[in-house]
Amino acid sequence: MIEQQLRQAMEKAQKIRPAIGGFPYLADCLRQAGFLKNTWYLPSGDSFYFTSNDTLVIPGTSLIEAPSPCPQFNEPALIKALKLDQSGQTTFPAFLKNIWSAGVVMYTVDFTYRSVTYYGADNTHYQEAYLPIT
Repeated sequence: MIEQQLRQAMEKAQKIRPAIGGFPYLADCLRQAGFLKNTWYLPSGDSFYFTSNDTLVIPGTSLIEAPSPCPQFNEPALIKALKLDQSGQTTFPAFLKNIWSAGVVMYTVDFTYRSVTYYGADNTHYQEAYLPIT
């Protein structure tokens, strides 16, 4: 059931979202489908989708191939990665690599409050709001 909800929301978003700046459209489609939040873990790339009744985990593709030091949280580098992504200059896999390089180990999209919070290994964080779709 939750897999079907996710698939339908993703398909809807794919049809309506613009090529640049499409994240709020995807987030709104997920919210409308009953998702409360989505959490990504880096460098594993695993993602969790939460509704009020269920949680779906999707195993990811690792961004690293061997044990390695965790990058320190770097807010200016994170903001640069966000701006590149928001302007359509990166793919989603490149976005994940860029925010990992900026020290992000987890991020959560809160569809109710329309915000994304990016966390470093030491729990340092940066939060950004996104606008609702009108």
